Amino acid sequence: MKELLFGIQTNGIRHTEADGLPDIDTRFAMVRDAGVFDYVDKTPDPHETELFLAASEKYDLPVRAGGWFYCIGKDEDLLEKNLEVGGEFGSAVHNDQVLAQRADGKLVSNEEIINFYERALELGDKHAVMPCLEVHVNMWSEDFRRVTPVGRLAEERGLPFRMTLDHSHVIFKIDNPREQEVFNISEDVENGRLVLDPFMPGNVCSEWIGNNWIAHCHARSAVPNNPMNLNAIDEKGIPGRGIQYPFVKPAPGVYHSPWRFEDLEPWKEVMRNLLAYHATQADSNLGQVSTEFIPNFDYGEGCHYSLFEQAIACVEWMRNEWTIALRDAGCATD
Repeated sequence: MKELLFGIQTNGIRHTEADGLPDIDTRFAMVRDAGVFDYVDKTPDPHETELFLAASEKYDLPVRAGGWFYCIGKDEDLLEKNLEVGGEFGSAVHNDQVLAQRADGKLVSNEEIINFYERALELGDKHAVMPCLEVHVNMWSEDFRRVTPVGRLAEERGLPFRMTLDHSHVIFKIDNPREQEVFNISEDVENGRLVLDPFMPGNVCSEWIGNNWIAHCHARSAVPNNPMNLNAIDEKGIPGRGIQYPFVKPAPGVYHSPWRFEDLEPWKEVMRNLLAYHATQADSNLGQVSTEFIPNFDYGEGCHYSLFEQAIACVEWMRNEWTIALRDAGCATD
């Protein structure tokens, strides 16, 4: 049977934001008791490392993945430290969010991204951890048109290009004029040069999956023209961007906007495509999927639904879809 592991990012091991984040031991106990997760996803702060190691051993839950965000020209030493921590935990992958702007405020170039990534690979080899560049808002990759050129540039250098797919960042921009103004992608979307809809040929998520670039995945559901996060308002009176949508229907009055089951289909379609690719391609690089329902400003800050329960429901659905993908591929499922 082909392996695929499912985990949870530890910031989502909580119920409502008001409940706060449980202590590390309690978080690991919650994950174990849920009975659906294979691992946790986290790069601990230095003062948390020993507690994470102890909880990982106590509850027999590996810290298989981690990640951080980096500013080129500032955080190169931090990258090395975090990859070293990943190696201590035996993590398979480290998720790299590289900010769109360098330390001097200039937009990073494709060449600079590859230089950063090449160094990350060298450090990753040293600590037996695979760095993965993530598609993410506020990062260079929020301009989705840059991802494939960067991947091709990496391959021209003989580098294995590996990505973290968090397709919520793609899905929420569908039919979303406000968000398509970011990096001015609206004209290319309108003209079909950039296809976001996963049901349309040539869409970016299918392209990245088909290139076998996805080694890690963050699973946080979102819908086209996702509602802004009306529970979180900044100092200018602007709500969070809205890159999170409950996977299962919240109780009445719990979610700030109308909830429709069918709106999740584009997000689910990308996940089905990813699972099908992994099931059918012997050389697929995908190793694990981490749920990431989180309480951050642009996501679920101020939420009144349980982030942890949403993550459990999402993993249960993904496990079922993975079984279907294996059966469709003619693979054993026992």
